[in-house]
Amino acid sequence: MEFNSLLHEIGEHLDSGRLASLKFLSLDHIPKRKQDHIQDPLAFFMALQERRILEENNLFFLKELLFHIQSLDLLTKFFGTSKQEMIKELQIPGKAKISAYRVMLFQVFEDVSSEELKAFKFFLIKEIPKGKLDDETMTLLDIFIEMERRGMLGERNMNTLKRICNQINKSLLLKISAYEEFNSERRMSLERSPDGVSIGEELFEKLTIYDPPGEVASESEISDKVYQMKTKPRGYCLIFNNHDFSKARKDVHKLNNIRDRNGTDFDAEALKKTFADLHFEVLLFKNCTAKKICEVLEFYQNHDHSNKDCFICCILSHGDKGIIYGTDGQEVSIYELTSYFSGSKCQSLAGKPKIFFIQACQGDNYQKGIAVETDSKQQQNYLEIASSAQKKYIPDEADFLLGMATVNNCVSYRSPVEGTWYIQSLCKSLKERCPRNDDILTILTDVNYEVSNKDDRKNMGKQMPQPTFTLRKKLYFPLN
Repeated sequence: MEFNSLLHEIGEHLDSGRLASLKFLSLDHIPKRKQDHIQDPLAFFMALQERRILEENNLFFLKELLFHIQSLDLLTKFFGTSKQEMIKELQIPGKAKISAYRVMLFQVFEDVSSEELKAFKFFLIKEIPKGKLDDETMTLLDIFIEMERRGMLGERNMNTLKRICNQINKSLLLKISAYEEFNSERRMSLERSPDGVSIGEELFEKLTIYDPPGEVASESEISDKVYQMKTKPRGYCLIFNNHDFSKARKDVHKLNNIRDRNGTDFDAEALKKTFADLHFEVLLFKNCTAKKICEVLEFYQNHDHSNKDCFICCILSHGDKGIIYGTDGQEVSIYELTSYFSGSKCQSLAGKPKIFFIQACQGDNYQKGIAVETDSKQQQNYLEIASSAQKKYIPDEADFLLGMATVNNCVSYRSPVEGTWYIQSLCKSLKERCPRNDDILTILTDVNYEVSNKDDRKNMGKQMPQPTFTLRKKLYFPLN
């Protein structure tokens, strides 16, 4: 591909977050004052060319940048370069252009959650003006830049950073310690060999880039510990998006107060984009009756999944304890829906992960409000005291994962202008954590944390998602 066309194509895949990451990693080559006017990828590429670190016959710095922000899909698509090939190249003395210091800071940034960022700002109130810290657009990368500007952070000045990390997340100290040890060894190596030192191997051993265990294991170890996720597409992702319940109001007297699910399209679009980016073939089904949902699942039950590694089904609807509603008001049990894909009924998915995400209430505890609605079938202001009997949601066999928006007996919350708490948090966490190679249970734990910290401020309503699973192995969604 012609040079400018190549840069333009790559730029089309870089959103504002990725661009900010690239600019931060390039600070040792393009000073902050020169970066301030850069608002789009093409302007960034022009700045790299002006510094002569990006040329038609020298694309390595761009590849190195994409590698460090974990855009492995772009590396493969535009350069035909794998992760392991990049690591080997970076082991060549003097090859790497991005310092271990900046890589370490970037990895700390990637591992800090939104709640930890708030704490990070809190501990800097005495050092950085509150007006700056109150800016909601200020990321941890921006904070690092401000700390560097004020002399509070540098290659050999980690004290403030370590003090704060010790307060908010001690695991971050491991990265800083690894960097300091690496930097000390590198200085000694440079004294022995002034012409250059390989930083690649040490960098990737000590400043860990989180890989699924299988990436450095044998094939037998991979099959024993990690679900295979290599096919493209990975598998089917079915999304049932039920919005219009006028048929239920008309035909089913007991549900005559059931409301349309305004805001559900935000969830459907978020799921569609998220799983398409994770290499699933996404199929969207709108306003399905209970019978239609079962018919679609039966069709894919009988489908041949031999050349697929996974199956995902997302259901956005009204519900009650152990069931979801079709748009006709008829109910179908969640156990029935998941059982379509048991090993005996769908042999081509046997031994492969079957994942269900259910956005629906599981009870009638309705917190009345205008800005926030629930996915409960009724509009009542009481907590129904239900049987304590446990609902059976998934088959008694391996390789199932069910992500419920809420625990039994409780409502889940949906904003008509933003979507549901659960699905929006799920998509956000998948987008942020899959590039870090976090497994699905780690991601769902993050979702639990984020959703449980939300509340319906008017009625003090809370929500607690609930994953149920019989997974036997680690489950990752690699980007490449």
